[in-house]
Amino acid sequence: MRLSVVIVNYNVRAFLEQALLSVRKAMQGIAGEVWVVDNHSVDDSVRMVREKFPEVKLIANTGNPGFAIANNQAIRQSQGEYVLLLNPDTLVEEDTFHKCLAFMDNHPDAGALGVKLIDGSGAFLPESKRGFPSPWVAFCKTVGLSAIFSKSRLFNGYYLGHLGENETNPVDVLAGCFMFVRRAALDKSGLLDEAFFMYGEDIDLSYRIIQAGYKNYYFPETKIIHYKGESTKKGSLNYVRTFYQAMIIFTRKHFTGRRAGLFIAMLQAAIWLRAGLTLAKNFMQRIWLPLADAAVIFCGLILLKDFWAGYYYKDPDYFKTPVLWFNFPLYTAVWLLSVWLNGGYDQRYDLRRLLRGLGLGTLLLAAIYGFLELEYRPSRALLLLGAAWAALALTGLRTILHFVEFRNFRIGRDRVKNLVIVGSPAESARVTGLLNQAGVIKNLIGVAVPPGTASGEAAAAVNSASELMLEGRFSAPLLGGLGEAPLDEIVRIFRVEELIFCSKDIRAQDILTWMTRLGPSISYKIVPEESLSIIGSSSKNEPGELYTIDIRYNIAQPGQRRNKRVFDAGLCLALLATAPFWLLFSRKRTTFLKNWWPVLVSQKTWVGYASDAQNNTLPKLKPGVFSPLAGLHDLKLTEQTIARLNFLYAKDWNVWRDFEIMIRSTSAPFPPATVPPR
Repeated sequence: MRLSVVIVNYNVRAFLEQALLSVRKAMQGIAGEVWVVDNHSVDDSVRMVREKFPEVKLIANTGNPGFAIANNQAIRQSQGEYVLLLNPDTLVEEDTFHKCLAFMDNHPDAGALGVKLIDGSGAFLPESKRGFPSPWVAFCKTVGLSAIFSKSRLFNGYYLGHLGENETNPVDVLAGCFMFVRRAALDKSGLLDEAFFMYGEDIDLSYRIIQAGYKNYYFPETKIIHYKGESTKKGSLNYVRTFYQAMIIFTRKHFTGRRAGLFIAMLQAAIWLRAGLTLAKNFMQRIWLPLADAAVIFCGLILLKDFWAGYYYKDPDYFKTPVLWFNFPLYTAVWLLSVWLNGGYDQRYDLRRLLRGLGLGTLLLAAIYGFLELEYRPSRALLLLGAAWAALALTGLRTILHFVEFRNFRIGRDRVKNLVIVGSPAESARVTGLLNQAGVIKNLIGVAVPPGTASGEAAAAVNSASELMLEGRFSAPLLGGLGEAPLDEIVRIFRVEELIFCSKDIRAQDILTWMTRLGPSISYKIVPEESLSIIGSSSKNEPGELYTIDIRYNIAQPGQRRNKRVFDAGLCLALLATAPFWLLFSRKRTTFLKNWWPVLVSQKTWVGYASDAQNNTLPKLKPGVFSPLAGLHDLKLTEQTIARLNFLYAKDWNVWRDFEIMIRSTSAPFPPATVPPR
């Protein structure tokens, strides 16, 4: 057997499906096998592999043992002369495996091989070739010298910037997303070190392959897409900690003496530095707009104070000092809090949420105003003027920000991109249906027939489009074969901003070629054959994007998560304020007393899922005190019914749903979270 392909998957079902389809095509004519090791995904990955890829050898773990252990599980059982370690968020060209096999056969000194990696925008990924992380290399990478002097041998040893991206060369380190390894090299160097949970195992294996007397080659004559960031999320503290801890494991394993101590100290410092930068970046991304809003509102209130004092009271010094240090901060805080609770910062250009938040905040301030001491009630008119100013100023601020970002004033409306589908009329009609079902709004310019389409096939495509039009299944105009009208001309003429490639009709090799040729200014998507998902990514620093008809759970949305937490905390405070009443009269006083503190500190939630063996595919929630079974204690519910109630709760959640369940729970004679016997 020539080749064993090993893919470790964790909760990236749509990307795995596309990867396996591309692997199936690339394996044609090769005696080989494909292994998928699933690390306890909860997104139906295992079922999808079993149903759609019966030829794949599947290992379904009941936990997540990590990347290295999962790869080794399959490698030990595989039979191929060569072993390919492949990420699930990749797409390979049809001839990738053939070219890699030929190169390895012709270079017996090659222990492992890596190929040219591009991201979902068609941009080259520099980690296609890397150097070993010595203290100097790590220092240059950490402080940014590698980025500044990207072509320097001295300063960019991490990405080997002095080596051309289109030149075949021996390199130190290959990327773990695609490592084409000779079995004999694995036998000498050993399998992946299972001390690495994630990250670092590719560096360690590359190092040991060289120690075993082989070379690692960077081979750019074939390329793959790596939707970087989909297998692992890179903007988190967990990533920083895991990555640098892996580097520490590598250092302790392969360096000794003072050199090792210096390197470990540098890595420890890098952990704190990168963690601090990550925290600061994430914090500023969240806080900069509220801070700008606060500054705009507060400055406007000061100007209104001076105007109203002179215009209405004829006394520039009418308003006393408390208005500056008490009233204005209170007004600003309540308005911003109300905007936040209404999701105005989740979708910054949603004016409806912004104005609704300001309106509710004004009502709350009007209620608070009546309870204040006289010295803290300067003027109701000033409050109303401030509310009007906040609405106008924040709307204006968002209009300016929207123009800077999108170069138009269509504030509050999603910009509709000009879209061209590259594929046959039949497959394009299917893609259009997927977009409609997923609720994606695009300006469909037309359909481009795939390149290499012969004149007879092009005529057949025209006839097929005509038939589909008559049936009402296809309405987009054909833009001609790409041989007649090159795709770059179509993009330029029609100002296309997004391309969707139908992989059933166009080879992966052609897709990657066009992505590289057109560059990152276009947004690219690929729809795998017979798939319900349309996959893409606009940046190597962002996770992949999905247009899919999969279920959208309300409870999983950030704004709704926040609202649920506010409901839990608010109810805890309400229970505290009314404690004498419910301690005397409520039949649930024991339940409330027992769970009040765990809910307040977010160890529990007042309403959660009912106990159900099938709910592992739903968005995670804290353990619930009550459940959607409230009021149904006298019914013998099946597991399927309980699972359906949990599903509907997650899908349609809102604050009123929790409020309704709480009302029903307080009148139920038995604790509703207890599943009745079947």
